[in-house]
Amino acid sequence: MDEPAGKRRFGRADGEPVRALVVDDEIDLADVLTSMLRIEGWDARAAHNGADAVQLAHEFVPDAVVLDVMLPDIDGFEVLRRMRADNPAVCVLFLTARDSVEDRIAGITAGGDDYVTKPFSLEEVLARLRGLIRRAGVVQSAGANRIAVGDLVMDEDAREVRRGRDLIELTATEFELLRFLMRNPRRVLSKAQILDRVWSYDFGGRAHVVELYISYLRKKVDAGRTPMIHTVRGVGYLLKAAGT
Repeated sequence: MDEPAGKRRFGRADGEPVRALVVDDEIDLADVLTSMLRIEGWDARAAHNGADAVQLAHEFVPDAVVLDVMLPDIDGFEVLRRMRADNPAVCVLFLTARDSVEDRIAGITAGGDDYVTKPFSLEEVLARLRGLIRRAGVVQSAGANRIAVGDLVMDEDAREVRRGRDLIELTATEFELLRFLMRNPRRVLSKAQILDRVWSYDFGGRAHVVELYISYLRKKVDAGRTPMIHTVRGVGYLLKAAGT
């Protein structure tokens, strides 16, 4: 019998399964999610409160976390803050029963990479996690790839970005957004195009998340330097070499 596609596709570069931590106080839901991920070939574990999640994340060092916002002790935003202090690169998919624009933006602002509202399908969660893992470069990519626009250079395999001699630290989502801009230099990209390419789905029609992540990139790529990321009012964004 063939092994699950997820197992074949999502092995880490070191040959180990991709590690996922599911954090939800609904024990049955957490069990279903971890079972699904294990069937797909992931090394999945569960925690049912914030304190246990932080401790397990420290010991387990997950590549991705499925994190409920509402937990019985500390909320998911604080759990994320503590996890990121220990493991800045971890990918986080928030789960919540709340579906307001403000809650979505709060999750992204807190550092979450994606957001799913309850009720959801298992297939949706798996698809979102796969997208995060791909963007984070957890899976070994084939062949060395470098992109350069002016003095901004991206090494896709090493997941490194430099502007001149300065190393720029990016989250998985920031990296994917910058890669899309760099692969389309001097081309105006609409918010809809960015949502479709970077998040792989329409984020509830909410362009706010694009604006938020463009502002994050500007602070890291353009701060104290000649700007490379430009807004074309009413149309979208473009990246071009400084001074051109």
